[in-house]
Amino acid sequence: VTIDADLQDDINTIEEMIEKANDGTEIVYGIRENRSKDTLFKRFSAQAYYKLLKTLGVNIFYNHADFRLMTKRAVEALAKYPEKNLFLRAVVPLLGYKHDKVYYNRIERKHGETKYPLNKMLVLAWNGVTSFSVLPLRMVTFTGFFVCFLSFLFGSKVVYHWFIGNGIKGWTSVITFITLLGGLQLLSLGVIGEYLAKIFIEVKQRPLYIIDEEIGLDK
Repeated sequence: VTIDADLQDDINTIEEMIEKANDGTEIVYGIRENRSKDTLFKRFSAQAYYKLLKTLGVNIFYNHADFRLMTKRAVEALAKYPEKNLFLRAVVPLLGYKHDKVYYNRIERKHGETKYPLNKMLVLAWNGVTSFSVLPLRMVTFTGFFVCFLSFLFGSKVVYHWFIGNGIKGWTSVITFITLLGGLQLLSLGVIGEYLAKIFIEVKQRPLYIIDEEIGLDK
């Protein structure tokens, strides 16, 4: 069982976690019932962040931090993920083992101050986005295609006005060249980004799959 050291997570929930583990559940997530004790800003930013990760294709449980139970087999499977920037909230669901949830209310902090102020929370949030999604890189490619398309339309319009005699001398060729060049630059960066995305995925060396059960094989 992993739990934050500030004693805000309800330790009595661990008994329920163990009961579920004894029934064959490999991973039990501790989920907060609500965020009523958080500030308005923290509630809004947390909801927005979870929705952003979902949009980027990251499998993550809403209102779950690092309060969870994992069996020995699940921990051994987690050890097969050698990456250094571990965003555990999204890595653990990748294991795919049978999981369940327990719900609890977070207790107010009695002593000390949080070790995760806004700047550290922003670093954690950015780590979660960059560790699990290549969509920001691919957005550059889509932007490049879009700008190239717009520059083609704009260039066609400029050339048309030039043919009918409404064009400004010298302005047509310069503007067409600039817009087309800008689109090609973004598109080129997007192609480079696609290769970087492939490298990004490969260097993590995540296992392609986790074996849950072997059937019909000699020991």
